[in-house]
Amino acid sequence: MKVARDVRSAAVVINAGSRRGAAPDLAVDAMRKAGVPISSVHHVLSGADLAGTLDRVLADGHDLVVVGGGDGTVSYAAGRVAGTNVVLGVLPLGTANDFARTLEIPNNLAEACATIAEGKVVDIDLGRANGEPFLNVASVGLSVSVTEALSPRLKRYIGPLAYSIATLTAYARHKAFRARLEFPDGDHEPMELDDLLQVAVGNGRHYGGGNTVSPTAGIDDHTLDIYAILAGPVREHVSIARLLKDGSFIKHDRVYHLTTRRVRLVTEQPLPVNLDGEIATTTPADFTIQRNAVHVVVPQSSTSALFDGPGAAGGPPS
Repeated sequence: MKVARDVRSAAVVINAGSRRGAAPDLAVDAMRKAGVPISSVHHVLSGADLAGTLDRVLADGHDLVVVGGGDGTVSYAAGRVAGTNVVLGVLPLGTANDFARTLEIPNNLAEACATIAEGKVVDIDLGRANGEPFLNVASVGLSVSVTEALSPRLKRYIGPLAYSIATLTAYARHKAFRARLEFPDGDHEPMELDDLLQVAVGNGRHYGGGNTVSPTAGIDDHTLDIYAILAGPVREHVSIARLLKDGSFIKHDRVYHLTTRRVRLVTEQPLPVNLDGEIATTTPADFTIQRNAVHVVVPQSSTSALFDGPGAAGGPPS
Protein backbone atom coordinates (compact mmCIF):
# COMPACT_ATOMS: atom_id res chain seq x y z
CA MET A 1 0.00 0.00 0.00
CA LYS A 2 0.89 3.65 -0.31
CA VAL A 3 -0.19 5.76 2.62
CA ALA A 4 -1.14 8.84 0.58
CA ARG A 5 -3.57 6.75 -1.47
CA ASP A 6 -5.26 4.90 1.40
CA VAL A 7 -5.49 7.53 4.16
CA ARG A 8 -8.71 9.55 4.40
CA SER A 9 -7.59 12.36 6.73
CA ALA A 10 -4.28 13.35 8.30
CA ALA A 11 -3.19 15.76 11.01
CA VAL A 12 0.32 17.05 11.64
CA VAL A 13 1.60 17.80 15.15
CA ILE A 14 4.98 19.55 15.37
CA ASN A 15 7.02 20.07 18.53
CA ALA A 16 8.35 23.54 17.73
CA GLY A 17 10.81 23.25 20.61
CA SER A 18 12.64 20.27 19.10
CA ARG A 19 16.05 20.80 17.52
CA ARG A 20 14.73 21.11 13.96
CA GLY A 21 11.13 21.97 14.79
CA ALA A 22 11.24 25.71 14.15
CA ALA A 23 10.59 25.56 10.38
CA PRO A 24 8.24 22.67 9.50
CA ASP A 25 6.14 24.47 6.89
CA LEU A 26 8.15 23.14 3.95
CA ALA A 27 7.60 19.60 5.20
CA VAL A 28 3.84 20.11 5.39
CA ASP A 29 3.81 21.54 1.86
CA ALA A 30 5.89 18.62 0.60
CA MET A 31 3.52 16.05 2.07
CA ARG A 32 0.47 17.80 0.65
CA LYS A 33 2.05 17.92 -2.80
CA ALA A 34 2.76 14.20 -2.51
CA GLY A 35 -0.91 13.52 -1.88
CA VAL A 36 -1.11 13.21 1.90
CA PRO A 37 -4.60 14.56 2.82
CA ILE A 38 -3.53 16.90 5.64
CA SER A 39 -6.51 18.71 7.10
CA SER A 40 -4.96 20.29 10.18
CA VAL A 41 -1.51 21.38 11.40
CA HIS A 42 -0.68 22.00 15.07
CA HIS A 43 2.43 23.46 16.74
CA VAL A 44 3.16 22.69 20.38
CA LEU A 45 5.78 24.03 22.78
CA SER A 46 5.26 21.95 25.92
CA GLY A 47 4.26 18.51 27.14
CA ALA A 48 0.91 19.83 28.30
CA ASP A 49 0.27 21.30 24.85
CA LEU A 50 1.25 18.00 23.23
CA ALA A 51 -1.14 15.96 25.37
CA GLY A 52 -4.09 18.24 24.76
CA THR A 53 -3.37 18.56 21.04
CA LEU A 54 -3.11 14.81 20.53
CA ASP A 55 -6.38 14.31 22.40
CA ARG A 56 -8.13 16.77 20.09
CA VAL A 57 -6.55 15.31 16.95
CA LEU A 58 -7.59 11.78 17.87
CA ALA A 59 -11.10 12.93 18.79
CA ASP A 60 -11.38 14.48 15.31
CA GLY A 61 -11.09 11.01 13.79
CA HIS A 62 -7.94 11.34 11.66
CA ASP A 63 -6.55 7.97 10.57
CA LEU A 64 -2.99 9.31 10.12
CA VAL A 65 -1.22 11.48 12.68
CA VAL A 66 2.19 12.80 11.60
CA VAL A 67 4.34 13.79 14.57
CA GLY A 68 7.43 15.95 14.18
CA GLY A 69 9.88 16.05 17.04
CA GLY A 70 12.48 14.09 18.95
CA ASP A 71 12.22 10.63 20.47
CA GLY A 72 10.44 11.85 23.59
CA THR A 73 7.70 13.53 21.55
CA VAL A 74 7.23 10.56 19.23
CA SER A 75 7.23 8.11 22.16
CA TYR A 76 4.50 10.05 23.93
CA ALA A 77 2.42 10.15 20.75
CA ALA A 78 2.93 6.41 20.26
CA GLY A 79 1.50 5.85 23.72
CA ARG A 80 -1.61 7.82 22.77
CA VAL A 81 -2.30 5.90 19.53
CA ALA A 82 -1.31 2.47 20.88
CA GLY A 83 -4.00 -0.15 20.46
CA THR A 84 -5.92 1.85 17.85
CA ASN A 85 -6.00 1.75 14.07
CA VAL A 86 -4.56 5.27 13.83
CA VAL A 87 -1.31 5.27 11.84
CA LEU A 88 1.68 7.21 13.14
CA GLY A 89 3.93 9.11 10.72
CA VAL A 90 7.30 10.40 11.92
CA LEU A 91 9.23 13.53 11.01
CA PRO A 92 12.59 13.15 12.82
CA LEU A 93 13.17 16.68 14.10
CA GLY A 94 15.12 15.89 17.28
CA THR A 95 18.76 15.43 18.12
CA ALA A 96 19.15 11.64 18.31
CA ASN A 97 16.13 10.39 16.31
CA ASP A 98 16.84 6.83 17.39
CA PHE A 99 13.30 5.60 16.75
CA ALA A 100 13.53 6.78 13.15
CA ARG A 101 16.94 5.12 12.88
CA THR A 102 15.51 1.82 14.14
CA LEU A 103 12.74 1.88 11.52
CA GLU A 104 15.08 3.12 8.75
CA ILE A 105 13.09 6.36 8.38
CA PRO A 106 15.39 8.91 6.68
CA ASN A 107 16.79 11.71 8.80
CA ASN A 108 16.59 13.99 5.77
CA LEU A 109 13.31 15.87 6.09
CA ALA A 110 12.38 15.74 2.40
CA GLU A 111 12.97 11.99 2.32
CA ALA A 112 11.01 11.52 5.54
CA CYS A 113 8.07 13.36 3.94
CA ALA A 114 8.31 11.08 0.91
CA THR A 115 8.25 8.09 3.24
CA ILE A 116 4.98 9.26 4.79
CA ALA A 117 3.42 9.63 1.34
CA GLU A 118 4.80 6.49 -0.28
CA GLY A 119 5.73 4.19 2.59
CA LYS A 120 4.13 1.06 4.01
CA VAL A 121 2.51 0.48 7.40
CA VAL A 122 4.00 -1.88 9.98
CA ASP A 123 3.02 -2.59 13.56
CA ILE A 124 5.61 -2.36 16.31
CA ASP A 125 5.91 -3.17 20.00
CA LEU A 126 5.60 -0.51 22.67
CA GLY A 127 7.40 -0.70 25.99
CA ARG A 128 5.71 0.38 29.21
CA ALA A 129 7.30 1.41 32.52
CA ASN A 130 4.69 1.70 35.25
CA GLY A 131 2.27 2.18 32.39
CA GLU A 132 4.24 5.03 30.78
CA PRO A 133 5.25 4.42 27.13
CA PHE A 134 8.70 4.11 25.63
CA LEU A 135 9.84 3.09 22.16
CA ASN A 136 13.61 2.81 22.45
CA VAL A 137 15.03 2.32 25.95
CA ALA A 138 14.07 2.88 29.56
CA SER A 139 16.95 3.19 32.00
CA VAL A 140 18.05 3.94 35.55
CA GLY A 141 21.45 5.27 36.59
CA LEU A 142 23.97 7.10 34.43
CA SER A 143 21.55 7.83 31.59
CA VAL A 144 19.29 9.80 33.93
CA SER A 145 22.20 12.06 34.81
CA VAL A 146 23.01 12.38 31.11
CA THR A 147 19.46 13.50 30.41
CA GLU A 148 19.64 16.03 33.23
CA ALA A 149 22.92 17.39 31.79
CA LEU A 150 21.47 17.78 28.28
CA SER A 151 20.20 21.31 27.84
CA PRO A 152 17.99 22.28 24.87
CA ARG A 153 20.57 24.91 23.97
CA LEU A 154 23.38 22.33 23.92
CA LYS A 155 21.36 19.96 21.71
CA ARG A 156 20.26 22.72 19.37
CA TYR A 157 23.76 24.08 18.70
CA ILE A 158 25.99 21.01 18.61
CA GLY A 159 23.53 18.21 17.82
CA PRO A 160 24.41 14.58 18.63
CA LEU A 161 27.79 15.61 20.07
CA ALA A 162 25.80 16.97 23.02
CA TYR A 163 25.30 13.39 24.22
CA SER A 164 29.04 12.81 24.51
CA ILE A 165 29.57 16.03 26.46
CA ALA A 166 26.62 15.30 28.75
CA THR A 167 27.86 11.74 29.34
CA LEU A 168 31.28 12.93 30.47
CA THR A 169 29.66 15.45 32.80
CA ALA A 170 27.29 12.84 34.24
CA TYR A 171 29.98 10.18 34.62
CA ALA A 172 32.13 12.47 36.74
CA ARG A 173 29.41 12.77 39.39
CA HIS A 174 27.68 9.40 39.15
CA LYS A 175 27.10 7.35 42.30
CA ALA A 176 26.83 3.57 42.06
CA PHE A 177 23.57 1.93 43.20
CA ARG A 178 22.06 -1.47 44.02
CA ALA A 179 19.07 -3.05 42.32
CA ARG A 180 16.98 -6.19 42.27
CA LEU A 181 15.48 -7.63 39.08
CA GLU A 182 12.35 -9.73 39.50
CA PHE A 183 10.70 -11.74 36.72
CA PRO A 184 6.94 -12.21 37.24
CA ASP A 185 6.69 -14.85 34.50
CA GLY A 186 9.36 -17.01 36.14
CA ASP A 187 11.57 -17.15 33.04
CA HIS A 188 14.61 -16.04 35.07
CA GLU A 189 15.62 -16.25 38.70
CA PRO A 190 15.62 -12.93 40.61
CA MET A 191 18.93 -11.06 40.38
CA GLU A 192 20.57 -8.97 43.10
CA LEU A 193 23.02 -6.52 41.54
CA ASP A 194 25.47 -4.33 43.47
CA ASP A 195 27.67 -1.41 42.47
CA LEU A 196 25.79 -0.54 39.29
CA LEU A 197 26.47 2.14 36.72
CA GLN A 198 23.24 1.63 34.80
CA VAL A 199 20.31 -0.71 34.21
CA ALA A 200 18.46 -0.43 30.90
CA VAL A 201 15.39 -2.08 29.41
CA GLY A 202 15.26 -1.93 25.63
CA ASN A 203 12.18 -2.23 23.43
CA GLY A 204 13.72 -0.93 20.20
CA ARG A 205 17.13 -1.33 18.62
CA HIS A 206 18.83 2.08 18.90
CA TYR A 207 19.23 4.67 21.66
CA GLY A 208 21.56 7.45 22.78
CA GLY A 209 22.28 8.83 19.33
CA GLY A 210 22.95 5.60 17.46
CA ASN A 211 24.02 3.10 20.11
CA THR A 212 22.62 -0.43 19.74
CA VAL A 213 20.77 -2.22 22.55
CA SER A 214 22.14 -5.62 21.49
CA PRO A 215 23.11 -7.28 18.21
CA THR A 216 19.76 -9.11 18.10
CA ALA A 217 17.44 -6.39 19.48
CA GLY A 218 14.43 -5.35 17.42
CA ILE A 219 11.29 -3.31 17.87
CA ASP A 220 9.09 -6.08 16.46
CA ASP A 221 10.46 -9.10 18.34
CA HIS A 222 7.97 -9.03 21.26
CA THR A 223 10.74 -9.09 23.87
CA LEU A 224 12.58 -6.66 26.12
CA ASP A 225 16.38 -6.62 26.18
CA ILE A 226 17.77 -5.94 29.65
CA TYR A 227 21.35 -5.00 30.36
CA ALA A 228 23.08 -3.98 33.57
CA ILE A 229 26.53 -2.37 33.61
CA LEU A 230 28.63 -2.64 36.74
CA ALA A 231 30.61 0.32 38.00
CA GLY A 232 34.38 -0.02 37.83
CA PRO A 233 37.65 1.53 36.67
CA VAL A 234 37.49 4.13 33.94
CA ARG A 235 39.45 1.88 31.57
CA GLU A 236 36.69 -0.74 31.79
CA HIS A 237 33.99 1.79 30.94
CA VAL A 238 36.05 3.10 28.04
CA SER A 239 36.29 -0.45 26.67
CA ILE A 240 32.51 -0.83 27.04
CA ALA A 241 31.86 2.54 25.38
CA ARG A 242 33.83 1.44 22.31
CA LEU A 243 31.36 -1.43 21.82
CA LEU A 244 28.12 0.52 22.24
CA LYS A 245 27.54 1.28 18.57
CA ASP A 246 27.10 -2.34 17.46
CA GLY A 247 25.72 -3.69 20.73
CA SER A 248 28.58 -6.11 21.33
CA PHE A 249 29.21 -4.51 24.75
CA ILE A 250 26.69 -7.02 26.16
CA LYS A 251 29.47 -9.65 26.02
CA HIS A 252 31.77 -7.57 28.25
CA ASP A 253 32.70 -9.06 31.63
CA ARG A 254 31.10 -6.16 33.50
CA VAL A 255 27.76 -6.38 31.67
CA TYR A 256 24.77 -8.63 32.38
CA HIS A 257 22.33 -9.18 29.51
CA LEU A 258 19.10 -11.14 29.15
CA THR A 259 15.72 -10.99 27.41
CA THR A 260 12.23 -11.26 28.84
CA ARG A 261 8.69 -9.96 28.42
CA ARG A 262 8.19 -8.61 31.93
CA VAL A 263 10.58 -7.42 34.62
CA ARG A 264 10.30 -5.46 37.85
CA LEU A 265 13.21 -3.22 38.89
CA VAL A 266 13.51 -2.46 42.60
CA THR A 267 16.10 -0.13 44.18
CA GLU A 268 16.85 0.69 47.82
CA GLN A 269 15.69 4.28 47.36
CA PRO A 270 13.31 5.43 44.60
CA LEU A 271 15.33 6.37 41.53
CA PRO A 272 14.14 8.30 38.46
CA VAL A 273 13.56 6.33 35.25
CA ASN A 274 14.52 7.78 31.87
CA LEU A 275 12.09 6.91 29.05
CA ASP A 276 13.45 7.89 25.63
CA GLY A 277 15.11 11.00 27.03
CA GLU A 278 12.32 12.03 29.39
CA ILE A 279 12.24 11.43 33.16
CA ALA A 280 8.75 9.95 33.44
CA THR A 281 8.52 7.65 36.48
CA THR A 282 10.53 6.20 39.38
CA THR A 283 11.48 2.84 40.81
CA PRO A 284 10.12 0.42 41.74
CA ALA A 285 9.20 0.05 38.09
CA ASP A 286 7.31 -2.66 36.25
CA PHE A 287 8.37 -3.03 32.63
CA THR A 288 6.09 -4.76 30.14
CA ILE A 289 5.70 -5.00 26.39
CA GLN A 290 2.58 -4.23 24.38
CA ARG A 291 2.88 -6.36 21.27
CA ASN A 292 2.14 -4.93 17.82
CA ALA A 293 0.64 -1.91 19.57
CA VAL A 294 1.48 0.94 17.19
CA HIS A 295 0.99 1.25 13.43
CA VAL A 296 3.81 3.28 11.86
CA VAL A 297 4.70 4.39 8.34
CA VAL A 298 8.16 3.22 7.23
CA PRO A 299 9.99 3.17 3.89
CA GLN A 300 8.95 0.42 1.48
CA SER A 301 12.51 -0.92 1.74
CA SER A 302 12.54 -1.13 5.55
CA THR A 303 13.02 -4.60 7.04
CA SER A 304 12.82 -3.52 10.68
CA ALA A 305 9.22 -4.62 11.29
CA LEU A 306 6.24 -6.33 9.68
CA PHE A 307 2.50 -5.79 9.70
CA ASP A 308 1.21 -8.80 11.60
CA GLY A 309 -2.40 -7.64 11.69
CA PRO A 310 -4.70 -6.76 14.58
CA GLY A 311 -5.21 -10.41 15.52
CA ALA A 312 -1.59 -10.60 16.66
CA ALA A 313 -1.81 -7.71 19.09
CA GLY A 314 -1.15 -8.65 22.69
CA GLY A 315 -3.38 -5.92 24.12
CA PRO A 316 -2.50 -3.52 26.89
CA PRO A 317 0.12 -4.53 29.43
CA SER A 318 -1.02 -6.27 32.57
